[in-house]
Amino acid sequence: MWKSVGNGFLEGVSKVADIDPEKLVVNTAETLKPVPAPESLIFGVTKTDHMLVVSFDPENGWSSPEIKPYGPIDLDPCASCLQYATNIFEGMKAYLGPDGEPLLFRPEINMTRMERSAERVALPPFNSQALLALIKKLVVLERRWIPKELGHSLYIRPTMIGTRPCASEFCVDKASANSSLNIAFGVAASDQALLYVVCSPAGPFFRGPSKEISLLATNETVRAWPGGHGGHKLAVNYGPGFSALREATNQGYNQVLWLLGDKITEAGAMNFFAVVKRDDGDLDLITPPLDGTILPGVTRQSILDLANAHTEGTSPLPNIPPSQKLYTHEQDLTMTYLRGWHAEGKLLETFCVGTAVIVGSVTRIGQDGKDLVIDASNSVTEAFRERLEAIQTGNFKYESWSAPCQS
Repeated sequence: MWKSVGNGFLEGVSKVADIDPEKLVVNTAETLKPVPAPESLIFGVTKTDHMLVVSFDPENGWSSPEIKPYGPIDLDPCASCLQYATNIFEGMKAYLGPDGEPLLFRPEINMTRMERSAERVALPPFNSQALLALIKKLVVLERRWIPKELGHSLYIRPTMIGTRPCASEFCVDKASANSSLNIAFGVAASDQALLYVVCSPAGPFFRGPSKEISLLATNETVRAWPGGHGGHKLAVNYGPGFSALREATNQGYNQVLWLLGDKITEAGAMNFFAVVKRDDGDLDLITPPLDGTILPGVTRQSILDLANAHTEGTSPLPNIPPSQKLYTHEQDLTMTYLRGWHAEGKLLETFCVGTAVIVGSVTRIGQDGKDLVIDASNSVTEAFRERLEAIQTGNFKYESWSAPCQS
């Protein structure tokens, strides 16, 4: 397989080109689409005018990147992505800062995670900083699509798919020609790929002023398991959960709370947190550990970082007294624990976080025909949401979390 050797090259059997932002070609749309009213936006429905594409083949490496009008892509019916789910993606957002310039929220974490996801399904490596530079150029071009309203953003979906045609000449390993039975449909890593980025203006993921979430806990269908691939952002992690989501919505819940036995992993495609009152009056902030079944979310890490900063006194959260400590714990979290804390009056809040939802309060968890109803006062949840939205829109400067798209 290939590895980066610097100076714009990858090295494998031969030296081939890495992604190079200097080679970007921009072909703009002749006619621009109208931008819909922010209140009409449904998450992921509307696409902007343009997309970024760059392809990989083993002889030449990564092609010259192109920004072109949004539209369909051509795929061989036996492409690796269609037959073997060699598909990865990321979720990012752009916001307008106070000066009207677009900002990205901690994009370097997304790029690092995308590199890990590509490695997990043996897709070709790429220079993630070069990709980020190209994403910034795309966002600047599409800046008119970024809503100004609070709680709105431009959702960005970088995607990479294996495009090797499984039954083509590229699949034949001449050194093992006698193994034709095993390679007829190319059950192997894809040495061809397409990397593309599309954008969509987005409003709140869960509509309504409260943003409250209800979850149906299930261990009959498992999202991820130890030693699997739940810690990577792969398309295959999502499709198998749709039937459980349909059942949850049929029963009146927003999402699924995924369990391994009694142990909580994720909530839908979001990370899960519980706020528990300690005997000394301070608070424990608990989330499941990154044990391979949990996606290392950008918002998840940001919540932990902000909680630690509050407790250390370096950056207190809004509307929470500096004397109120928030002790973070990445540890096993079970339904039994939640029910026990609830019975003792110690379970103060539960909430979910993710790129799409940002922070959403969980006020009801169903299991075995019974609901665990959690108080909706949510002072901690609201503090995290307010602080994150302020950072994302550039209204609260915190370290280098808001990255400008133009230098």
